[in-house]
Amino acid sequence: MLKDCRTVWANCLRVIKANIGEQSYRTWFEPILPVQLQNNVLIIQVPSQFFYEWLEEHYVDVLKKSIYQELGHDGRLEYSIVVDQGNGQNKPRTVNIPTARKAAYPTPQQQDNAMAASAMTASARNVAAAAAAPVNPDKAATLRNPFEASKAIDRNYLKSQLNHTYSFENYIEGDCNRLARSAGMAVANKPGTTSFNPLMIYGGVGLGKTHLVQAIGNHIKATSDDKFVLYVSAEKFTNQFIESLRANAVQDFANFYLLVDILILDDVQFLSGKDKTQEMFFHIFNHLHQAGRQIIMTSDRPPRDLNGLEDRLLSRFKWGLTADLQSPDFETRMAIIQNKMQQDGIDIPPQVVEYLAHSVNTNVRELEGVLISLVAQSSLNRREIDLEMAKQALRHIIEEVEAEVNLDFIQKTVAEYFSIPVDLMKAKTRKKEVVTARQVAMYFAKEHTSHSLKSIGHNFGGRDHSTVIHSVQTVSDLIDSDKNFKSTIQELRKKFAGK
Repeated sequence: MLKDCRTVWANCLRVIKANIGEQSYRTWFEPILPVQLQNNVLIIQVPSQFFYEWLEEHYVDVLKKSIYQELGHDGRLEYSIVVDQGNGQNKPRTVNIPTARKAAYPTPQQQDNAMAASAMTASARNVAAAAAAPVNPDKAATLRNPFEASKAIDRNYLKSQLNHTYSFENYIEGDCNRLARSAGMAVANKPGTTSFNPLMIYGGVGLGKTHLVQAIGNHIKATSDDKFVLYVSAEKFTNQFIESLRANAVQDFANFYLLVDILILDDVQFLSGKDKTQEMFFHIFNHLHQAGRQIIMTSDRPPRDLNGLEDRLLSRFKWGLTADLQSPDFETRMAIIQNKMQQDGIDIPPQVVEYLAHSVNTNVRELEGVLISLVAQSSLNRREIDLEMAKQALRHIIEEVEAEVNLDFIQKTVAEYFSIPVDLMKAKTRKKEVVTARQVAMYFAKEHTSHSLKSIGHNFGGRDHSTVIHSVQTVSDLIDSDKNFKSTIQELRKKFAGK
């Protein structure tokens, strides 16, 4: 009776499962696919070179035993190693290698394939050898958890290291983060199955990278109980790897990370210059990606600017989607303040919200720090939050609005210069002197404030950004063509320069 490769491999797995630990079986044998059975040679597909080397180092005896029972003394095993995942439309590219402890006379073609598949740098071979430290597979249940060194790895009780307070609900969307947030939501709903794998989020300090990636992790945890989500900073990952080298426990380290379904690595730029850590992460990345697991990373800069990282790692970072986070605009800052105060059950007057949103225009973390300080002052002084209190309490944290050129000051100064009321400048009138004053005020608002075009227009009677663009261009043209108008602008500029 003819046997097919699936039946033979299923029978082999029964033998293997009876001879090794449950965790080792899940990690190293469930991902294997039977490919072909021909001339008493069973070909199995493994996800990576690293995977193949590990099997040959630790499980060759149990593999030989299972093949012998199924195919007899003449039975042989070959590996089909995935060396290129393809582009999602084409099949993965593989090379075949006979099991090193069985085939005494490989053909010249098999020798060529083996040499091609094992073309690794010296440092890669060294780390692969370190990762293959001998271990008894039957004692896999005693492997150490790098996050809790005193405990064995138990997949049912692994902690995600996530902060449950980070969610999509309290992550305010704006023009500054819309792409990253949308991609994050897509990954959270279908981890490992979208084209956003890996997902790389980059941006400056305090712009919400950690919040966003942890929101993804929390969403997956809430909707997929069977997924092991792990958040770890690149610094902690590095320290764990160094400790595993010191304790001769690299196998425990590798086994742990190969259990992960969704790996979130924060501040990947920390791996710069750490060659051996990069080597280990490279192997883990390959295994997880080829097994359809989701990888999410953050960085303080785009991949092209990550100096000190190996090119092969950088190229893999670009396989999925790279999205940036920018400083929040005025409207987004206002929404962040309102959301934060609402979460804390605190009422804050609109003028205070606008004051804070205008004054703190750097990043979200600084903005939240200012809010915490303000709430603390309110609680200690047992006073309701108002504008004067905000200015007094935060004078050492943010610049006084009155001491800088802001929209109110610009509008008052320009209105006074043209001898018109400020309210008229915001009205719908088309009188020439009012239109000119309004255009000049918009020109200086763009020059001296951090407000977006949309925000400037909103503060001039609800006009749109195109009106602001037209006003700025008109004033610029008049400065070049009208000497009297140019003098007017110079006089006003002196008033602003004195602030």
